[in-house]
Amino acid sequence: MQLCDMIKPDAVIPNLKATSKKQALQELARKAAEITGAEERAVFDVLLERERLGTTGVGNGIAIPHGKLPGLERIHVIFALSEEPFMFDSFYDLAVDLLFLLLAPEDAGADHLKALAKISRLLREGQFCDKLRGSEKADALYGLLMDATTPKAA
Repeated sequence: MQLCDMIKPDAVIPNLKATSKKQALQELARKAAEITGAEERAVFDVLLERERLGTTGVGNGIAIPHGKLPGLERIHVIFALSEEPFMFDSFYDLAVDLLFLLLAPEDAGADHLKALAKISRLLREGQFCDKLRGSEKADALYGLLMDATTPKAA
């Protein structure tokens, strides 16, 4: 499964208004509940549980909160661009402004890890992150994500 199969146009938040990690997780959980039909509190609890194991802030202004949720039929990805960088308990104590939420079914197994790896590889591209940060509209952000994650014909 390609990342472009996991993120849909309505799963892009172009102006996240969080000022803290908790607020960001709450907003992401709210959007995930809309998209997946899962209970907002269940999503939030899964994210908090994962954060207790260690931060999902990976540096360079990026966080990839993730978890497995009962009842999902496929992996869902939500992207958010924060209006202002905020502290996320990330490595090196740097503020975060790019967030990718990944929710997987409980039985996703290796697919969950493969999706995390795809997101991580994508975000290693500094120019790509700069393009995301330079976009303000959901459709432009979604277009960038699709261009970067859609397999190219040989």
